[in-house]
Amino acid sequence: MQNHSFNPLTHLKEEESMFFQSVVEFAKKEIQPQIAEMDEKELLSPEIIKKIFDLGLMAIEVPEKYGGAGGSFFQAILAIQALAQVDPSVSVFVDVQNTLVANALLKWGPEHLKNKYFPQMAKTRVGSYCLTESNSGSDAFALKTIAKDKGSYYELSGKKIFITNAKEASVFLVFANINPELGYKGITAFFVDKDMGGVTLGRKESKLGIRASSTCEVIFENAKVPKENIIGEVGKGYKIAIETLNEGRIGIAAQMLGLAEGAYFAAVQYAKQREQFGKAISQFQGIQFQIADMAIKIEATKLMVYNAARLKDAGLSFVKEAAMAKRFASEVAETVASTALEIFGGYGFIKEFPVEKFYRDAKIGKIYEGTTNMQLQTIAKMILD
Repeated sequence: MQNHSFNPLTHLKEEESMFFQSVVEFAKKEIQPQIAEMDEKELLSPEIIKKIFDLGLMAIEVPEKYGGAGGSFFQAILAIQALAQVDPSVSVFVDVQNTLVANALLKWGPEHLKNKYFPQMAKTRVGSYCLTESNSGSDAFALKTIAKDKGSYYELSGKKIFITNAKEASVFLVFANINPELGYKGITAFFVDKDMGGVTLGRKESKLGIRASSTCEVIFENAKVPKENIIGEVGKGYKIAIETLNEGRIGIAAQMLGLAEGAYFAAVQYAKQREQFGKAISQFQGIQFQIADMAIKIEATKLMVYNAARLKDAGLSFVKEAAMAKRFASEVAETVASTALEIFGGYGFIKEFPVEKFYRDAKIGKIYEGTTNMQLQTIAKMILD
């Protein structure tokens, strides 16, 4: 009899399926045993970080000539999805490195920075994306971090908040304004090395979900950044921020897709094993309908995420599709994780089982890298303009 159970590998080419499966297997073998401890300690295991580097997951899109894997954006999306099936905290760690920091350096960075930093980022160095400030969240260009021209270098001063990967990072993509009087047209992107000095970490946030993923303040106090560390053109940082986040949203959508799959797989397995009234609860129509609805939502999410990623790789317009994918995926992740928890019943509410964590981890999907309302605004604007 044909097996009609949900297949996470549909819509993939053979080599993509093999890559996806290899990441899932790695996550189950190496990451899964440490999830509870990392969540409790609010810290990614250094051992896990090293193994992620060794597997080549921190420079997926970086060309081989720089020491990277020479893969596609779509492959990065698959890795993010696969890791999120097991632990969304590890998934976003890989996501930020690939879809934001490396992506920006690859697209706008000068050759000398690529030659210097990509080999390091492929092996040991973690990158962080520093845009958000206390008064500039959705209004990202209201940032107050200043870059003063000092001749051969810029002096950066300001404080960034809610910065993912900050604790592990030693290189930072930082957005600062060289002339506040110009408004957003003064915003410039800098590639800041922690070794330059003037870079410190402030408060590390204790979060509801993705607790092992570090979220910290990053403080710049007269940090001296050479002019050759500018990414793109002076005053064009706003363009880099917008375009990078458009691509990053596909990464978050992939994270939410993987999270939903992880919760779904756990719920299906539990429903087949848990017995009540003399039979497995999977035999009750109420449970069957819940599982069917979860599978439908996940399949629709996958099509949206994969479509946005393939459009990006093809060099076609993808901004609307990326916003749609992130908005829909974050909604589905929260709904599926909630339903999965309910299928587990009382056991779903305790930390011994995985769905409690998936439920906590899901909420951030509607918030970071553009809130749900911002995605709807983008979608509506592109339809109506």
